[in-house]
Formats: sequence, structure tokens, C-alpha cells
Amino acid sequence: MREVKVGLCGLGTVGSGVFNVVSRNLEAINTRSNCQISIAQVGCRRDNKDCDMSAVNITRDIFDVAKNPDIDIVVELIGGTTVALELVMLSLENGKHVVTANKALIAEHGMAIFAYAESRGLMVCYEAAVAGGIPIIKALREGLSANRINWLAGIINGTTNFILSEMDTKGREFADVLSEAQAKGYAEADPTFDVEGIDASHKLAILASIAFSMPLSLDGLFTDGITQLEPQDVAYARELGYVIKHLGIARRSASGIELRVHPTLVPERSLIAGVSDVSNAIMVNADAVGTTLFYGPGAGAEPTASAVIADIVDIARVLDSYPDSWVPPLGCHSSVLQECTLMAIEDVETSFYIRFSALDKPGVLSDITKIMGDTGISIEAIIQREQPAGERYVNVIILTNVTKEKCLNEAVAQIEQLETVRGQVSFIRVEYLDQL
Repeated sequence: MREVKVGLCGLGTVGSGVFNVVSRNLEAINTRSNCQISIAQVGCRRDNKDCDMSAVNITRDIFDVAKNPDIDIVVELIGGTTVALELVMLSLENGKHVVTANKALIAEHGMAIFAYAESRGLMVCYEAAVAGGIPIIKALREGLSANRINWLAGIINGTTNFILSEMDTKGREFADVLSEAQAKGYAEADPTFDVEGIDASHKLAILASIAFSMPLSLDGLFTDGITQLEPQDVAYARELGYVIKHLGIARRSASGIELRVHPTLVPERSLIAGVSDVSNAIMVNADAVGTTLFYGPGAGAEPTASAVIADIVDIARVLDSYPDSWVPPLGCHSSVLQECTLMAIEDVETSFYIRFSALDKPGVLSDITKIMGDTGISIEAIIQREQPAGERYVNVIILTNVTKEKCLNEAVAQIEQLETVRGQVSFIRVEYLDQL
């Protein structure tokens, strides 16, 4: 049985999970890989009390791992995109295969990393970079390889899903839930990457590249977070039979590829509406298989470790085979990846939920419906909330039929200019998923 030596860089949450799962399940892992896998060296700034490192070679310089001639596979779990990139490139330069859970690294530098790995006859695997323990990368690259992917849509950030779930079920304020998420370790001290949708956009770029066989890029990907959502919109959505989820959506259409991350109303009857807490879920629609749903833990030490170790096993299984027989990082050889036209968000067609505060007097709604009609927007429903005692203004909620976003923007600008409308108009996109 071939011996495969792994160098583990980073011993934080995921790194310690990898170390402990390998230690606990080593016999099964070796049986499935038909190799003798071992963590031969660990590069970390400090020891982790949750790991028994007594029999492991430890270095405080992670670059020692990349240069160690005995190491076959380097596992990068340090995060970031500067030192991590240097570590990955140095590992490849020294003939090491690479496994990473770093979605920002792959989204921003994946094309350069993959090209260099290909030139060196090496593999780079990154299953854990998207949706934690859910094997969505393998599903898109291999399990669905016979299909033409039409669209995918998913909850791909557990922090935002936890926040929205709490706002929905308990009526809590965003800031209050965010503080709890930080206390529980779901969100960082600086939560910007999560709550502004940046983390989800990195993941969507990776999924879309595989799904549509196009080069990895963040250019043209529309990103909106959840910081502007108000509890009243979450409550109104539920009253109307919808749930607000923060989704990453990639869709192929005759006009090009849509790539967008934003809060979205989905019908409460849809499968994805019931995904709560920090869980992730991705729906994929393809021509042969139809619609499939991939659900599970999107983060956490051992769920993410499960995906990292699966990549190690995949590499170990094919170490002695020709590179041409390996599954390419993006599902097909880089030479056949094709640039696609990305649609501007203004040209995307979807339904909308709209809320604004209007003066409660005759003729106001007719003015608003005329504006919407003149801008080509068809209204599905209008709801006027009961007027609070002593209040002259009431909340009006409108659900539209499918329309282009630039038409919606034009209507919103005109509505906000009306003297009978107070403040800004809020809107949230609506998706039915089965109709994407």
C-alpha cells in the first residue's frame, strides 16, 4: 500500500478538525484510498489544545511544509489571500499537490493557481471552499457531468441564514442577532464579508464557473447584503406566504449569464425556505436530471474537515495515474473554458416585493399604479396596511409580476418623488426557483 504524506498548514477550527478526523477514522480513510495516509508535518503558529500532537513533526514556519521533500500533499487552511497564495504557489513549485478550503483564494486567484498546477502536472482540490461538508463541487464536476446546467440557487453563507432565520421566527432586530452570531462564533468580529454578501459571492463565482464552463471571475457579479433588511419586511413576507433568504443565483439565459447575490423572497412551500440556522442548501436545475437539492452543514470544524479529507483521498487514489485522467479543477480542461456574457443587474428579469409609506387619501394608489403601468410593470397584488391611530401615512406593499430591474428602478425613482410618499421605497427580489 502506497504511503502518502500530508502536510497540514493551519491548526485553527478547520485544521484541528482535519487532524482529529484523520486520527479517529484513519483505518477507514486508508481503506477507501487504498493508501497509507498520514499527517507527517503540521505548520502552525501555536499548538491547539484539542489535538494530540505528541507524535507529529511541528514547524512554526508554514513554508517549511511546502519545501519538505517528504510531503506529497499540502493542505492550506490558514485563510486570507496573500500568505495563502504564496504558500500554495510555493507548494506547487516544490511538486506538492494542494488541498484548500479557501474560497476567497480560489475565487480571486483560482485561474492562475490552476494554470500553474497544470503546468507542473499537479492537482489542486477545493471541495471545502463552498458549502462546508456538502459535496457540491464533486456533484457539479462529476455527478452532473452528463447535464447542461440551466441554473443554480443556494443559501451558501450560514451566518446570514442564521440571522434571517432568527429575524423570521422570533422577530428580532438585525443588530441583536448579529451580536449573538458573533458570540457563538458564527460571525467574525468584523462581519463584513458575511453580512455584505462578499463570502457568498466568492462561492457563487466558483459554482458558476463549474456549472457553465467559464473562467473564474468576480467581475460582473452583483452583490448585495442583508444589513438594510428590516424586521417588518421579514414579517410582511411571512404574512404573504414567503420567506426571505440570502441567495446566490446563477442562471443561463438567451441574453447571457446572471450572477447575483442578494436577499430574496421565496415561497414558504419551497424546499429551500425551510433551511434554517447555519445550514446551507443549493438547488441545481439541469436538463437531464431536473432539479436537485444539496443540503447540509455549511461550516464547522468536522463538516468542513470531511470535505478536506475527501479531497486528500481523491488525490491519493490517482497519484500514480496520468494527469490527463484526473478531473480538472473546474470540470473541464482550461483550454475549453469559454468567456460568457454576464448580464447587468438592470437587465435581469424577476418579480419584486415593494414597500413604501404613503399618505392615506384617495387617488394616491392610482398615481402609483399609473407610474408602474407607464414603466411596463404588471402588478400581482397590492396590500395597504391598517392605519395606526393618529398616523396619516400607511405602509403599502406591492408584489409585481416578472419585470426588468431597470423598469423597477425607474418606477421607484418616480414614486419617491411623489409628495404623497414619505421616505425611500424598499424593494426585494422574488424568486420561485421552480420557474427560474
